[in-house]
Amino acid sequence: MAVSAPANSFNKTASKQAEPNYTFALTALTSLFFMWGFITCLNDILIPHLKAVFELNYTQVMLIQFCFFTAYFVASLPSGKIVEKFGYRKGIVIGLSVAGIGCLLFYPAAAMQSYPLFLFAFFVLASGIALLQVAANPYVAILGKPETGTSRLNLTQAFNSLGTTIAPYLGSVVILSVAIKTAEELKALNPVDLAAYHQAHAAAVQVPYLFLAAALFIIAAIFALIKLPEIQGSNVNSSDGSGVSYDTKYKSAWGYKHLVLGAIGIFVYVGAEVSIGSFLVNFLGQKEIAGLSIADAGKYVSYYWGGAMVGRFLGSAIQRKINPGTVLGFNAFAAAILVLAAMVFSGHVSMVAILLVGLFNSIMFPTIFTLAIDGLGKHTGQGSGILCMAIVGGAIFPIFQGMLADSIGIHHAFILPIICYLFIAYYGIKGHIPSYQKNIKG
Repeated sequence: MAVSAPANSFNKTASKQAEPNYTFALTALTSLFFMWGFITCLNDILIPHLKAVFELNYTQVMLIQFCFFTAYFVASLPSGKIVEKFGYRKGIVIGLSVAGIGCLLFYPAAAMQSYPLFLFAFFVLASGIALLQVAANPYVAILGKPETGTSRLNLTQAFNSLGTTIAPYLGSVVILSVAIKTAEELKALNPVDLAAYHQAHAAAVQVPYLFLAAALFIIAAIFALIKLPEIQGSNVNSSDGSGVSYDTKYKSAWGYKHLVLGAIGIFVYVGAEVSIGSFLVNFLGQKEIAGLSIADAGKYVSYYWGGAMVGRFLGSAIQRKINPGTVLGFNAFAAAILVLAAMVFSGHVSMVAILLVGLFNSIMFPTIFTLAIDGLGKHTGQGSGILCMAIVGGAIFPIFQGMLADSIGIHHAFILPIICYLFIAYYGIKGHIPSYQKNIKG
């Protein structure tokens, strides 16, 4: 016994020394999460801006989210192939470059006052972000111990929420600060004043997106130069503590039920989150809710996304002690109750309830994502592509909620997110458990 103790101590020390340090790689990847969070959330500010400029109804203006999130459906599987062929780092560089080109397209769209060109710019921009998501989300999840993958992705996603928190406030100051004139007021303007008015609105969009394009290209150049650890999906273990990868069970990721249900979970989650965020400015502008101006309401959107940031930092710590599925189920039920309260009540109660939903949204995406790819092994890349493809929910649900808002009113249209959260609660409680774990327990 006296001899074995030092040997065991030596083995532990050697194991710790052999354990790779991923701090730099995770820090670099965190900057990507911040950037795509910032860019995605600017949509919530551009929606009321373009709605007023082009005099659109709710259904028409939700084409912005439709084009943006449809890009995930179109680009995610090809993005998975790009990552498999070129690796994570090069995939990230390509994604950043495509997103940068999308930002540049906002300049001619604003100058020409062309709504179709705006929609195309949103599609190109989102295609680049889709590639970033396909590469970065699973990379963070597998870049370390499998059992802490959910906590790690929640932590990096917290910085994504930092971007979504800052974007609405800055967007409101820069973009929504230019007052929107009615059709009658525009007719009363002389040609010189009318041209100046259109130029002001164009510049309000052009300048921010030029800065974003420059930032994306700079980050792409940095990632082209740095070195990131190479990790193969086939070497990724499951999180059940067995140290075993279950990738040999099926020939395709589609064979894993917990992945398919996770894809549905991502589909409805993003649909609910984007639907709520897209309608917040107009919802808070309702007289029976808060009666805020567009610019002031846009600043309050930061509280919605700020709650998600706080929740992800808290969730990263909580999920190290409490089962991630349990936390997911609890948060989904809480979100459903809050949305219901926002529908039933009015005034500040409704306003606070809908803004608090962001806090409980916080851990949903990263938790569903890591639970869904658990144990996929060599199919992790394909699984990531499937999950990112499911982000198309952000394209579909806002359109339907827009139709509901046009027909039954914006207040009652929030019934749609409630249905989404109920499915997520099911996934957290039962649907995320892989079949091999069910068989072991049985």
